Amino acid sequence: MTSRLLRCLALVPMAALHLYCHAAATSAPLLSDYTHSAWGALQGAPVDVLKFAQGKDGWLWIATATGLFRYDGARFERTGSVYGHPLPSSNVLGLAVTGDGAVWVGYRLGGVSVFRKGGTRTYTEADGLPAGAVFHIEAAPDGAMWVGTRDGAARLAPGADRFEPMGANVNLPTRRVYQILFARDGTQWMGTMYGAYFRRPGESRFSHAWPRTMLTSMDEGPDGSIWAVDTEANYYRVRTSEPAPGESIKPEAKGISMRFGRDGGMWLLQPDGVERKLQPSGPSVPAQRLTQQNGISGPLPQSTFQDREGNLWIGTSTGLDRLRPNRLKILQVEGQFDHPGLLPGPDGDVWIGDYVGDVRSFTAEGMKKVELKAMLSASHWAPDGVLWLGNEKGLHRRAPDGSMTQLAPPDGVAGLDPQALQQDRSGALWASFSGGGLFKRVGGQWIREGGLRGFPKELTTAMAMDGQGTLWFGHARNSISLVAERQQDGAVRRLGAEQGLELGTVLQLYRDGELMWAGGEDGVALYRAGRFAALRGERGETFRGVSGIVRLPGGDLWLHGADGLYHVTAASVAAWLNQPEQAVSFERFDALDGLQGHAAQLRPVPSLIRGPDGLLWLATSGAIATLDPAHIRRNPLPPPVQVHTLVADGVRYATDGAGSAPVRLPQGSKSLQIAFTALSLSMPERVRFRYRLAGVDDGWQEPVGRREAYYTNLAPGNYRFEVTAANEDGVWNKDGAALEIHIPPGFLQTPWFKLLLALGAGLLLYGAYVLRIRNLTQRMKERLQERLAERSRIARSLHDTLLQSVQGLIMSFHAHAHLLPQGTRERERLDQTLNLADQLLVEGRDQIMDLRASASPEELGLALEQFGKGLAEHRAHRFEARVSEKCRPLQLRVHDEIYAIAREALFNASRYAEAANIVLELDYAPQALTLRVRDDGRGLDEDVAKAGHRPGHWGLVGMRERAASIGAALRIDSSPGGGTVIEVTVPAKLAY
Repeated sequence: MTSRLLRCLALVPMAALHLYCHAAATSAPLLSDYTHSAWGALQGAPVDVLKFAQGKDGWLWIATATGLFRYDGARFERTGSVYGHPLPSSNVLGLAVTGDGAVWVGYRLGGVSVFRKGGTRTYTEADGLPAGAVFHIEAAPDGAMWVGTRDGAARLAPGADRFEPMGANVNLPTRRVYQILFARDGTQWMGTMYGAYFRRPGESRFSHAWPRTMLTSMDEGPDGSIWAVDTEANYYRVRTSEPAPGESIKPEAKGISMRFGRDGGMWLLQPDGVERKLQPSGPSVPAQRLTQQNGISGPLPQSTFQDREGNLWIGTSTGLDRLRPNRLKILQVEGQFDHPGLLPGPDGDVWIGDYVGDVRSFTAEGMKKVELKAMLSASHWAPDGVLWLGNEKGLHRRAPDGSMTQLAPPDGVAGLDPQALQQDRSGALWASFSGGGLFKRVGGQWIREGGLRGFPKELTTAMAMDGQGTLWFGHARNSISLVAERQQDGAVRRLGAEQGLELGTVLQLYRDGELMWAGGEDGVALYRAGRFAALRGERGETFRGVSGIVRLPGGDLWLHGADGLYHVTAASVAAWLNQPEQAVSFERFDALDGLQGHAAQLRPVPSLIRGPDGLLWLATSGAIATLDPAHIRRNPLPPPVQVHTLVADGVRYATDGAGSAPVRLPQGSKSLQIAFTALSLSMPERVRFRYRLAGVDDGWQEPVGRREAYYTNLAPGNYRFEVTAANEDGVWNKDGAALEIHIPPGFLQTPWFKLLLALGAGLLLYGAYVLRIRNLTQRMKERLQERLAERSRIARSLHDTLLQSVQGLIMSFHAHAHLLPQGTRERERLDQTLNLADQLLVEGRDQIMDLRASASPEELGLALEQFGKGLAEHRAHRFEARVSEKCRPLQLRVHDEIYAIAREALFNASRYAEAANIVLELDYAPQALTLRVRDDGRGLDEDVAKAGHRPGHWGLVGMRERAASIGAALRIDSSPGGGTVIEVTVPAKLAY
């Protein structure tokens, strides 16, 4: 110890001595403060990592001799292009990302490329760039780009088109510039094969610093000092002034590379691993080293980088590593805990005991002292200030004055572990023993089950007392027993599934004011108003295996269970109390946050307490962790979101450089696979996504465990895919990312095709309509023919039977009449009767003619043809009907009048013309409707033609009147012995 103090005095000033010694004594091991992850070739990670860089978009860029890689937190991707522009070479050495998102890449064989979304440019010797390998690229505060190469340095001024070599003109060497560093005070440093050079703000030339040896890597310490390493792995504090005569500059650390973290800690890379040094000049501590023995990805770590979220990245010869700061702090002790139990101590500390050690008091900085030379399996603070401690050897009572007394356990339970302890208001102690049962100690005597009836036979696993003094006993197999304060005997009240309890084994009972929480194997429940309400979390969380419950004064609820430590905010608890059927939002702390193990599932319980220091103390099977609920390390950065790949019908389309222009897919594309990512590198496992395809998804989709969206059977059109993400602390990227997609229609999907299809369908429907009309017309014609034929048959029957019989009777009567002498009264009366009979016969024949033919609007020509044929059957003339093939529907009144005129003309021609031939012509012309009745008979008498009608007959007069009523022209052309033509013409606009 003395030699250690002497070394401290020799290396640091007295003012820093105490701080260093205290830090060395209390610092946690490296892998306790950080969660370490390693990747290698088996995980698809790059090897022989030379440089890291990260821009505002969040991508972690990684330079190797075999290509450029990028990492989004979920997968490593080797890329031969940036923003869609190809790299000239895969042998990458220099790397930088500037604030405008430009990616600068330097090549081992010379040349620098800059990639932007709008284009790319490669600089070579022709552009003023020195020849040889590009070791380093750095952006200056003024926006200029500096490059260190094998043959010197060069500067590209903002907006310039060429690099300007920076050599003798600014007092820099022209060989091997390894690193460029801009210090916080504005000084520019250059690490070269001849040592370090510096230029303060306002100076035009560089000055040579000390020591003057090859310095390949530099970094700035928290105090502003510049550290640099030589080729022998010696790290020096670089001086700007010459050492005093005889003074030598000695190295202060050993390492092949160095980085100072944002917290001021020094990280040294050494051939076999990396070391954290809390004091740069302090000794190496094995617990602060990460080597192949404790998991580093490989030997020869050669590059480091701290990303924007605070993670430290290390590149090795066979992979890369990440060190993420833990949120939970593991309590450091000598040896190893074995199922520890904890309880608040009496002096602002926390007492901890386990199965193999003593009960000791601790603060967050470490152990204070041994409080009890005994193991611990159960404990209880009584309301009167008495502390009860129990183990397999018995019970210990600590009085409020600190004195300790040991009590013998009940008979038959010696050697069995106490499971739970509880003192009631009367001072009686209740104790449950694993395998031994439940007892009550009154007046120095142990009474099994307190003399009460109704306790279950299963183990009593937890105890508590509510505000009314009622004792609560939790048991295995989903039951709870209640014992009222003044109950001395009688049955115990039981609670179980009938009251909504569904916890399996009850692991803890926790009083929360007037409420009682219960945690168990299958979740957490709150008892109020005579029933238990189960607490359920979002995304199906059940909070299983909870053996530790704490409600903070502000209302926040903390649960320690089988899957980690849960935090439910006061607002979420209040909302759940109003609507217990709703799931609560929560956050979980687990192995990703540094938690080692899980909450106890039997004893010691509780596994979570709030210490007197305000910290949350939680116990697992082999460790104690602490968390300050008021100062939890948070990630305030919303993760950048990108849509980086689109696969349509098996064809891949890159979208990184698509910008806002829509991605145009081939015609007929139906299925999409869209890959997206969120650039959160700390805890990518906890990144949450929401996405939707506008026009397809009704709401946001929230995938679990994947970063892809799938769509099938898409119609042509314009689509907008939107995605957003939240980091591990629920900080959402409000802008997210979007991708416009255009699927053009194929010919079969175009509006023209649909129009043609509609026209085709219309034509088919029209064709079907025409066919249907034709069919109906034909059927109507057939039915009309049938009707006309039937009427004709009836007319013939009447004519051939009734009229012929009447005719025969008349002829018989005529024969008998001739037997009577003329002039007699009987002959006169008989002739009169026969005249009446003849008139009746004519009228009957006319009625039969009407029966044989009646006009219908659909078949005017057919009806007139049937009428004419019927007349011809009783007269010695032929009849012919000539009707134009295309019939047109007539106005109803025109139809009726034309029919009447035609029938009158046919009847007159048949009865009076004594013609051999009668012809009916009906022409449905576009200009007019023409009806013509022609015969070759004797013609009209001259007096009839002059008078316009036969005396006593009004047929011709009626035809004229009918024609005039419909605006038609009637022409009668007749000559004695030359026949007669009656023609009616109706203009088309009046006829149709």
